Amino acid sequence: MARIAVIGAGMGAMAAAARLAVAGHRVAVFERGATYGGAVRRLTRDGFAFDTGPGLLHLPAVYRDLFLKTGREALESRVELSQVDPASRHVFADGTAVALPNASRAGVLTALDEALGAGCGERWSALVGRARDAWDATRRPLLEEPLRRDWRALGRDPYPAVRRRGLFGRGKGPTTATLAEVARRELADPRLVALLESHALAYGFDPRSAPASAAVLPYMEQSFGSWYAGGGMRALADALYERCLARSVEFTFGAEVTAVAEKDGRAAGVALADGRFVDAEFVVAGLDPARLPALLGGRQPWGEDDVRPPEHPGQGAAARLT
Repeated sequence: MARIAVIGAGMGAMAAAARLAVAGHRVAVFERGATYGGAVRRLTRDGFAFDTGPGLLHLPAVYRDLFLKTGREALESRVELSQVDPASRHVFADGTAVALPNASRAGVLTALDEALGAGCGERWSALVGRARDAWDATRRPLLEEPLRRDWRALGRDPYPAVRRRGLFGRGKGPTTATLAEVARRELADPRLVALLESHALAYGFDPRSAPASAAVLPYMEQSFGSWYAGGGMRALADALYERCLARSVEFTFGAEVTAVAEKDGRAAGVALADGRFVDAEFVVAGLDPARLPALLGGRQPWGEDDVRPPEHPGQGAAARLT
């Protein structure tokens, strides 16, 4: 049994804490804010409550697995989930509007053809089909297996490259691209381009720099559906926090970690802003990876071949729900 310190009380950090506690470790979470949940917050005013982060859950299987593995209890026993239909409604710059059905690829194809014109649904469906290849390539190493030192499975964008067309593209092999480039090249219609980019923007990605494999976002929504948590998404954060407490995870709020101590090449604990030091054999950082060098006294925690985050915190996009 090890003593483990977890920095942050976001959804990913709490999920890690619960799993580590079930494995028999002593887990202590240190959160600089006043509450848990990270981006999954709630604003209450005059008897009304509002989610201030994501409003829908698009991959409930991740949380279903988490709750079963940390207590042999179904997620739905703690949080009421219901599918939203239609999943979304989009209004484009030219005034065109389309409502997309939930978890129905055929339904989305038909809706796009009827609203945007014949052929639009097929182009969108073809792109989502290629996005499935990216999903199949990343699902296991990212969601179902422990992260490995061998990153070859994630060393390149798994989105299938499409051969260039046109006079200057003849004879040239496939090429990778950003999401924005893929949208313009494969969708053509500016409304379809806006539709694809809206999925990325909703997660904090810039389509001009996000990899083409970000097309898995609409694939996930169409394949696994959009779900509403009864009481709002904060109810999911509440349930996860309660699961952590039931597994004897300790939480300290208003506790900012200012440094991660190192001894003999290993983590030895965390220093807090109030001057306290907490011993730990392992440290889990549930925060923007770009903040890690500052906590390590300026040392880079990754090697030359490792995947690196942007140099400055807040750049790029961190997962909103991990």
